[in-house]
Amino acid sequence: MDEKTPQQNASAYALATGNTSIFKKDLIISAIIGFFCAALALPIAQNLKIQQSFAFTLLVILPVLSVAGMAAAYWLAQKVKIFYQLAKFVLVGALNSLFDWGILNLLMFLAGISSGALYAVFKGISFLAAMTSSYFWNKFWTFKKKEASELQKSGQEMLQFFIVSVVGFALNVGGATLLVNVFGPQFGLSAKLWANVGALAGTVLSMGWNFVGYKLMVFKN
Repeated sequence: MDEKTPQQNASAYALATGNTSIFKKDLIISAIIGFFCAALALPIAQNLKIQQSFAFTLLVILPVLSVAGMAAAYWLAQKVKIFYQLAKFVLVGALNSLFDWGILNLLMFLAGISSGALYAVFKGISFLAAMTSSYFWNKFWTFKKKEASELQKSGQEMLQFFIVSVVGFALNVGGATLLVNVFGPQFGLSAKLWANVGALAGTVLSMGWNFVGYKLMVFKN
């Protein structure tokens, strides 16, 4: 018997559950997110002086990987349903992380600063911008939370999102600032590269917290 690819298995599962159109829509959205991720990587490559040719190849590679990953997650969701939602969260998280890092690197590039008090300010600005993007992507795509019928419910959701995100903000900015300003560059890495290592560490801390908080508190149905 011929083995099916993850994409074929996912399609079969979608047909069996009547969600073919939703699945196809999610694949298109995944490709768009992958493209945006690649575009946001350009200012990072510029600041770190990475070859632009490599950065531009991501405009093709990342959309393909995003679609393949989403299809594989849909297939895995046949056994463990949360895999599909988790894959969406990770993909949205990647987009918002690159949004965060792209703005951070743009600010560092324009100011010529990669450490100190202004780094924390830049990191705060970039994270807040990414948090706003995160709210809309997670509300309407990852968790597909329907609009509240009452203003009170909508206000409660915003308050919960704010509380969870503030904790995520503290983990993100605090973790990044700790590595950059307290420990400083390690392993012979440059200050600019280490600043991005700090940003990555902050992202890992906040993403784990945010997924649990958003799913169980903010966007629960």
